[in-house]
Amino acid sequence: MPGPLVGIRVLDVTTVVLGPWAAQTLGDLGADVIKIEPPEGDTTRRLGPARHPGMAAFYLACNRNKRSLVLDLKQAAGRGALLRLAATADVILHNFRPGPAARLGLEYEAFRAVNPRLVYCATYGFRARGPYGDKPAYDDVIQAAAGLASLQAPLVGEPRYVPTIVADKTSSLAVLSAVLSALFHRERTGEGQAIEVPMFETVVAYVMVEHLYGETFVPPLETAGYKRILNRWRRPFRTRDGYLAVVPYTDADWRAFFAVAGRPDLLADPRFTTLESRLANIEVLYEELSKIVATRSSAEWLDALDRAGVPATIVNTLETLLTDPQLEATGFWQIVDHPSEGTLRLPAIPTTYSRTPGEIRRLPPRLGEHSLEVLREAGFGEAEIDAMLASGATSVVPSPGAPGSRPPRS
Repeated sequence: MPGPLVGIRVLDVTTVVLGPWAAQTLGDLGADVIKIEPPEGDTTRRLGPARHPGMAAFYLACNRNKRSLVLDLKQAAGRGALLRLAATADVILHNFRPGPAARLGLEYEAFRAVNPRLVYCATYGFRARGPYGDKPAYDDVIQAAAGLASLQAPLVGEPRYVPTIVADKTSSLAVLSAVLSALFHRERTGEGQAIEVPMFETVVAYVMVEHLYGETFVPPLETAGYKRILNRWRRPFRTRDGYLAVVPYTDADWRAFFAVAGRPDLLADPRFTTLESRLANIEVLYEELSKIVATRSSAEWLDALDRAGVPATIVNTLETLLTDPQLEATGFWQIVDHPSEGTLRLPAIPTTYSRTPGEIRRLPPRLGEHSLEVLREAGFGEAEIDAMLASGATSVVPSPGAPGSRPPRS
């Protein structure tokens, strides 16, 4: 059976990762996603290695299962075309802050007037009604503002960014859940609505799940910050020949680990017998754990801990993930042939569904590859399209050997 979102049309007017990754997931689940790009294209088209200009690795990671339509939203014709497309769409995503959206005439009210059933999702750095509402933001800004960077300071001596775009991707998942919830509401009531997904507030909520800690209570019972996570010994532990993640957690895990390690003295130590006593002595415990793990090889530990049911695993690198046995066995890495970019490696859709599995139906499009197709589907006449091409309100992928030429009409 097709994906659960077959029949849903999404207008993706976002750039970089926050919006595009969410829109790609909607596409993976069956939605018809139209990526609406400015004439110069999404900035990620130029980020990372590429076989051809405008098709860089970063872009390829966030834009499968989409069609590309170029619209210059600075032109009235481009904005008018977007509103016409919205009249029959189900969802629009954009990451204009409220000020720029208003200057372009792309506020919710304009879209509600043409389609009251539309789910209108705006996602950007900070909730609009706050004092930071007009500030631009990227992942590093939000990591700093939301406390992620400062969490590194006890471990490395100064604030540091997490080396993945965690604020963008966490917020992208919030966009996804918000859009799906709004679609569910619309199915029940027929009502569209406006959604705001601010990165800052989203990531603060994410960080403070464990780190609000003692400040959960008013007045506080302890300082903020989950002590196990902030422990300087919380790390992959060195073995005789490498590193392992070894994470006994429950009472049963620790009893099993101490037994495997041959340390009955620690099993009987009152500092380590309960979850509460271990947390109170977590630095001492993890330092001892690091010393124990260093006494055997990685293979010896994995064999013994797997048999004992204690959570432990290897420490992959980016490169070894490409040949990880679990990922190979589940077909996670998909090797595909792109019509212009050749052989590519893409991650599979990680979630499985017994009745409505998603699939990779379209590979990432070239800039403007579907401009004419989408405009014709929306009822634009050939004269209108010619006028938009002439003014630069839209553009298309040049035909081979004829830069700038107009593809033949269907």
